[in-house]
Amino acid sequence: MSIKNAATEQLARQVAEEAGESLTEAIQKSLEERWERLKRRRRGHILEGQIEDLLRRVDALPTLDSRPEDEILGYGENGIPR
Repeated sequence: MSIKNAATEQLARQVAEEAGESLTEAIQKSLEERWERLKRRRRGHILEGQIEDLLRRVDALPTLDSRPEDEILGYGENGIPR
């Protein structure tokens, strides 16, 4: 691989020098770190979609008890259990 952008090459050299790594090591580690971030972001989008799907299914369920939540849980007017 040949880096044809001077600013990119300079940045890679700065990272390598600061990290005490060879240019190849610095580029490889940088790419691995970015790849991991991209995979986490993709997994986050997948999880987000699964959560939205679950919420839609829960919202579609019938209401089995129309009492307010506090009444179902047994809380009185002041938020203290009866």
